[in-house]
Amino acid sequence: MSFKTTLCGTSTALALMMGTTAMAEDITVAYFLEWPMPFQYAKAMGTYEEAMGVGINWVAFDTGTAMSAAMASGDVQIAVSQGLPPFVVAASAGQDLVITDIAVGYSENDNCVVAETLEIDGASAKELEGKRVGVPIGTAAHFGFLKQMEHFDVDITTMEIVDMAPPEGAAAFAQGSLDMVCGWGGALRRMKEHGNVLMTGAEKEAAGILVFDVISAPSDFVASDGELMTKFLAVTAEANAMWNAGTDKDKMIEVIAKDAGMDVADTEATIATFTFPSTEDALSEKWLGGGVQDFMIGVAGVFAEAGSIPKALDSYASTVDASFLAAVAD
Repeated sequence: MSFKTTLCGTSTALALMMGTTAMAEDITVAYFLEWPMPFQYAKAMGTYEEAMGVGINWVAFDTGTAMSAAMASGDVQIAVSQGLPPFVVAASAGQDLVITDIAVGYSENDNCVVAETLEIDGASAKELEGKRVGVPIGTAAHFGFLKQMEHFDVDITTMEIVDMAPPEGAAAFAQGSLDMVCGWGGALRRMKEHGNVLMTGAEKEAAGILVFDVISAPSDFVASDGELMTKFLAVTAEANAMWNAGTDKDKMIEVIAKDAGMDVADTEATIATFTFPSTEDALSEKWLGGGVQDFMIGVAGVFAEAGSIPKALDSYASTVDASFLAAVAD
């Protein structure tokens, strides 16, 4: 069965289940370039528009914090692969957002890199005190930086921390103006050309440093256009299932690479470090069934202690709404 045939069936089933309630005419969806994911195959094929019955304006962003700002202003209705930390920062500040799905796990594809000239590794990480670091503040990379420095007992108050989006950080790092830099995706690959990581993905996970992105949206959008949210997640789930099955990767990879603004080799290397939870997995206790809500409390605690947010919320349960994904599963 073809991808479009499968999605056509999904769309029809959703329409029958939900009725013919009027929906928005057009929406804007935020995503990242150089961040290849299966949804981009459906994006390039026009499957989202076909299944959802609306026009979609796809806009690329540099950071998850910028996605939050765009959702706050009403310019973006759905953010694909927003880092959990920037979501937590926004929610802690009172922005009314909800997580509707788990987009991707990527412990190997978000990290901090130390300049090769310093010859600093995990055993000598204390030598980073007093150094200049480029970090995209309020992002997953920022959270990872804080947790790694905590792990190695590095006093970040001695460091000069510069807020830089990963592409900018990678360029500055290559020029030698930073001692350490943090980021993800294509920018991280460029960073590694000039330095080394302190911890591998597996080492980070063992230390409790989880790295994953979510699909998020403003609460008022899902309240008024819940059908669109469900249909969007249905298309995304089908694309992930198609990729995870492995039988169509050859035809998908070239389309994904082009849409991500990458060559095929780099796309294959990057996406090989990603995991895409199935709908059932995303709804499990590990993720939206409670794990994400609990993890957000820890993330918020780290940011509050670092002074990045005034204080953590007592609970983040209200910032997760799995009902749309549950409708897909049903």
